[in-house]
Amino acid sequence: MKSFDSLSEREILALAIGMEEEDARVYGDYAEGLRENFPTSAEMFEKMRDQEIDHRKRLTALYQQKFGDHIPLIRREDVKGFIRRRPLWLVRPLGLDTVRKQAAATEAEVQRFYTAAARRTTDLNIRSLLTDLAEEERHHEQYAERLEQKITPDEKHEEEEASRRLFVLQVVQPGLAGLMDGSVSTLAPVFAAAFATDKSWDAFIVGLAASTGAGISMGFAEALSDDGSLTGRGRPLIRGVVCGLMTTLGGIGHTLPFLIPNFHVAFAVAVAVVVVELFAISYIRYKYMDTPFLSAAFQVIVGGVLVFIAGIFIGKGGAAG
Repeated sequence: MKSFDSLSEREILALAIGMEEEDARVYGDYAEGLRENFPTSAEMFEKMRDQEIDHRKRLTALYQQKFGDHIPLIRREDVKGFIRRRPLWLVRPLGLDTVRKQAAATEAEVQRFYTAAARRTTDLNIRSLLTDLAEEERHHEQYAERLEQKITPDEKHEEEEASRRLFVLQVVQPGLAGLMDGSVSTLAPVFAAAFATDKSWDAFIVGLAASTGAGISMGFAEALSDDGSLTGRGRPLIRGVVCGLMTTLGGIGHTLPFLIPNFHVAFAVAVAVVVVELFAISYIRYKYMDTPFLSAAFQVIVGGVLVFIAGIFIGKGGAAG
């Protein structure tokens, strides 16, 4: 890698041309990735792309005037001091807030580059152009930071609704599926073991094993269900991790009370935790899945109670046998 101070004026212009071309393509990718869910922000990134294209044309014209047609390939990663950017433009669906922050950071970095480059050049024409571009990039940075402020209330409401839908698809749905599976499916083995042995430790071991196994199983099932390219549900790895962790959490909740040595106290606490879990699931379904609270509570609680009763009967039957 070359140091910035070692760059010649020819290399500075070549680097600037490469940076403007790269940024224009990145903003174009941002616009394309945001168009479906955030059309207003997509249009703004298209304007920023067009501005970067104009910068590249002006830099190229000056370079050809000074040094000829051949432009050496010098990229950000070839020069020390630039921040390595995560390739957010490759992610689908794009996160609007994350994209806005990276755009502002990019413009700030480019503005600093032009300011420093202008100080190092002796050619008056090159210095004048670099100084002008530094000022324009400063305005671009402010523009990127104010992207949200330029959106009308109706457009902002639409984008907030789109963000909410993406959050529900990518996080809430897999998390809720995991929480329901972990909370309900582990009830039977935990309470069956508790009533079969009348020992808190045995119930804890069974609950820990069931919760962990269910979490691993549900995590893999969610991650392998689809890649998100058609459903818009986001990256499968994230969905799988969310679903797996929430499944484990759902089972661990009513398992931990059985660390209490006194079986009857442990059982009472575990039942209280189950009630909290079922109401939490009902509330999440009500808040994010547009399900009436009473309807959600009835569906979840009835299912949970049936599994709970089945676990107790199986445990008592095993103890009697």
